[in-house]
Amino acid sequence: MHIPPFDNSNKAIIDVDDARVPLNYFNIVKLTRGQAFDYAVPGYETAIVPATGSVDVSIEGVDFPALGKRGTDVWDGEPEGAYVPSGARAQLVCVSDKAEVFIAGARYDKVLEPFEVRAQDIDLVQYGSDDTKTHRKIKHILGTRYHDKVGRLLVSELFTVGQGGWSGFPPHKHDTDRLPDETRHDETYNFRFRPNKGFGLQLVQREDGAVGDAYHIVDGSTIVLDKGFHPCVVAPGYEMYYFTILGGLSQRSLVQFFQPDHAWQIETIPGIKDMIAKFK
Repeated sequence: MHIPPFDNSNKAIIDVDDARVPLNYFNIVKLTRGQAFDYAVPGYETAIVPATGSVDVSIEGVDFPALGKRGTDVWDGEPEGAYVPSGARAQLVCVSDKAEVFIAGARYDKVLEPFEVRAQDIDLVQYGSDDTKTHRKIKHILGTRYHDKVGRLLVSELFTVGQGGWSGFPPHKHDTDRLPDETRHDETYNFRFRPNKGFGLQLVQREDGAVGDAYHIVDGSTIVLDKGFHPCVVAPGYEMYYFTILGGLSQRSLVQFFQPDHAWQIETIPGIKDMIAKFK
């Protein structure tokens, strides 16, 4: 489902127990210098990730100052983040002229410890090629290296490399717990484009082979994915970014099931197996 960009007034875009993706939580918070935002999400662990700007973060008395170093957009530097345990009280105070902050969450009851992720801690993966039209870069904020510190939440930023091309290809899904072949992970995206008048398409293909759905995505679009195979593509001449939230039902490690008709292309895309392993 596509949620067009709108002014959410710092209120959750995907709230707790959402009928489509109950394992996810998502908010975008916009602040100006000196403004504060407090929140707690019972039953959900969350991550604070500044898209732009810088915020001082306090989580139940644990302080992480000046989180976020990016300026004009998400291409302007590396991401940073902070992990907020399930139900914990967090406060953000803007210490730059303005800040836009993503708050990503996954359903999880156990209370763990807060921690920060700085630019040097980001786990970077680049794969694909211009020839296969699949060249992209993934910056894992809460990736595999934090399996012992996070319950069910995976948070990443995905960038197309160059202008135009496919992402999430070959088509894959993760809507059913049936290990070892697949895990149930609800997923939420927020898209950005450079230049910001760019656009793309999010496809959702049905498992039974019937014709699926295509959504026109623009700068600020949110997509929620509860089922189906879901590749996306950006128009020529534009770069695409999407903030990615994954919440697992029974485990944190993601096991993707690739659409059988197209799974053979895993063998043709450089580095894709390393990318798949980074989500496990």
